[in-house]
Amino acid sequence: MASDNNYSLGPVPQSARKGIFSLTMVMLGLTFFSASMWTGGTLGVGLSFNDFILAVLIGNLILGIYTSFLGYIGAQTGLSTHLLARYSFGLKGSWLPSLLLGGTQVGWFGVGVAMFAIPVHKATGIDTNLLILISGLLMTATVYFGIAAIMILSAIAVPAIALFGGFSVFQAVDSMGGMDSLIAFTPENPMEFSTALVLVVGSFISAGTLTADFVRFGKKPRSAVFVTMFAFFIGNSLMFIFGAAGAAATGQADISEVMIAQGLLIPAIIILGLNIWTTNDNALYASGLGFSNITGLPSKYLSIFNGIIGTLCALWLYNNFVGWLTFLSAAIPPIGGIIIADFLRNREKYRDFANAKFDTINWAAILGVAIGVIAGHMLPGIVPLNAVFAGAISFLILDTLVKRNTNKKFVKSTCKNATNA
Repeated sequence: MASDNNYSLGPVPQSARKGIFSLTMVMLGLTFFSASMWTGGTLGVGLSFNDFILAVLIGNLILGIYTSFLGYIGAQTGLSTHLLARYSFGLKGSWLPSLLLGGTQVGWFGVGVAMFAIPVHKATGIDTNLLILISGLLMTATVYFGIAAIMILSAIAVPAIALFGGFSVFQAVDSMGGMDSLIAFTPENPMEFSTALVLVVGSFISAGTLTADFVRFGKKPRSAVFVTMFAFFIGNSLMFIFGAAGAAATGQADISEVMIAQGLLIPAIIILGLNIWTTNDNALYASGLGFSNITGLPSKYLSIFNGIIGTLCALWLYNNFVGWLTFLSAAIPPIGGIIIADFLRNREKYRDFANAKFDTINWAAILGVAIGVIAGHMLPGIVPLNAVFAGAISFLILDTLVKRNTNKKFVKSTCKNATNA
């Protein structure tokens, strides 16, 4: 464990905890993502200015509250999402969340690589496969060095994205005739406000469920909450604004394409690359932690393997797998709800991971995920939010009934992969 600077199978010690600035850069690097700008562009052409601002603020406030709970738990315990899942899902039961979370992150990594290569190919004529290979391997190489490399990369990328993106948006708004024209914008095909909220929350709730993987390095839980709320409420909102302004001015939702249209080719490539690089490194890092929980192997080697697979399959994933990844992502919000519910109910048992005792599989949590997914799609309202609450509530009810009827207590698992077996 001492040589594992990712702390894949145990809590992060206080000696390895980081300050607020480093964690803020990491979390902003996660939320500064092109997909949020594209969603912002969709909202920007479908909502009035006031409705757009309201949808983004309310949606990201919901995201911020949800992820802050997970961030607090991560910093309080020093544990990754996957190790936290052992308490509620059981030792082998936690493999389900790890597989869902890890698998989708590898998929989104591949999609992200293609999202960089395809527009750069269109702008420069460089072969798409070559761009995928080079960019994918570079993104994979940095994740080998763990959270320290992600912090350095994010410290470079976040200010650059904010600076160049802000300048581009300023030009875009100016080309429309100023803020008055933007505020007076009336959509031709108005979008329902409830639909806009679903898009805002749904666009990042899957990645947000992995918040503990990053802010578990925080020195204090309250600091982790502040960092998480800032990243989602401020950082993610900024990405939506970038996308909306660009869409209104040029018809393009992606800030990189807006900048190309403005004649800013080199800054566009830099911003697109850094934007995707930071989020992709977070995705690979989290995927390694997930598969480490299943296999017991060091996460940094698994992250490298996942990056190679994601790079080789990037175009195929981009062309064929986005719909499937979106479907899988719908199963992720209940996982976060169940982890939060179990922690709030049983905080004491989270204090000593080394001596904790786990069920092998807790079927109440497995069923809770299934119920959360079904409820998310069948109940009216915000789909991912319904899934979180339905998963958490059904887990609490089922888990209480099972333990009451069987008089069951936690038993020490005999799984060889467990650090506490």
